[in-house]
Amino acid sequence: MGMRAKVTTLLIIVVAAAAVVALLVLRAATDEVKGKDKNEKICNAGWECSGSKYCCNQTVSKLFQVYQFEELFKKRNAPIAHAVGFWDYHSFIIAASVFEPLGFGTTGGKLMQMKEIAAFLGHVGAKTNCGDMVVDGGPWAWGLCYNHEMSPKQDYCAKDEKYPCVDGAEYYGRGAIPVYWNYNYGRIGDGLKVDLLHHPEYLEQNATLAFMAAMWQWMTPVKEKQPSAHDAFVGNWKPTKNDTLEHRLPGFGATMNILYGDIVCGNGYIDAMNNIISYYQNYLDEMGVGREHSGNNVDCAEQKPFNPSAPSTTPSSSS
Repeated sequence: MGMRAKVTTLLIIVVAAAAVVALLVLRAATDEVKGKDKNEKICNAGWECSGSKYCCNQTVSKLFQVYQFEELFKKRNAPIAHAVGFWDYHSFIIAASVFEPLGFGTTGGKLMQMKEIAAFLGHVGAKTNCGDMVVDGGPWAWGLCYNHEMSPKQDYCAKDEKYPCVDGAEYYGRGAIPVYWNYNYGRIGDGLKVDLLHHPEYLEQNATLAFMAAMWQWMTPVKEKQPSAHDAFVGNWKPTKNDTLEHRLPGFGATMNILYGDIVCGNGYIDAMNNIISYYQNYLDEMGVGREHSGNNVDCAEQKPFNPSAPSTTPSSSS
């Protein structure tokens, strides 16, 4: 590795580390205030989870260990994979530590915690798989095969006053739940305190940051007065009458609606939807939970999208 490459790699690591530290400080301060206001019990579970009521539950690393990560993503470092050596368990746990005090993988009892980990990783596996790799372990063994879109069919640059496209930056899909478009890189970068608008390439250069971007999407509503995927899955979200009339109900199906809208949902039982469900349910099986605990409202076949997409802002692929 040349000197320039080493410096670039070091800068990326420093940026990611700074982002983690900033988020940990902000998170701890926010949770401390919330805890005092509500007189909630506040727990500390070491570096992974502290300063939050959610830390009173088991941490993600206690429930989901390295051997399970390796089993779920057993082909990610196969010679024909496209992100060999990139994704690892340690990066996942470091990223999770930022969001565990907010409830990621720490909401409810052990069953719900395991289900949320499987649900999140189900999205990750489905969106980073090698497509038609049906031999040697089946398609579910090939999650985390990619860390970026290989052949972008458009430039994903849209007019946006807050997050205008930066000359030289490319906004194709990157990450564990791929990020597309300049405005999405902008808002996720703001949330993570990392300048992804100018440096979208960070998401294919640092696995911890890539997992953090995916978890931020999971934990954050697209718009105000809408649920996050996390809240829709764990049952924090209470649908309005209008939501019920439009078949939007808590469960795994709503997470697809929130993350992908009409690309996946409201189109009947299409392959794009069924594929994501299959990853979730297979991961439940492999994690020892069992697909019989998938929960209610697993699909979104009849759900009206929360945020219908414009034709010009639809991702061309997921990898």
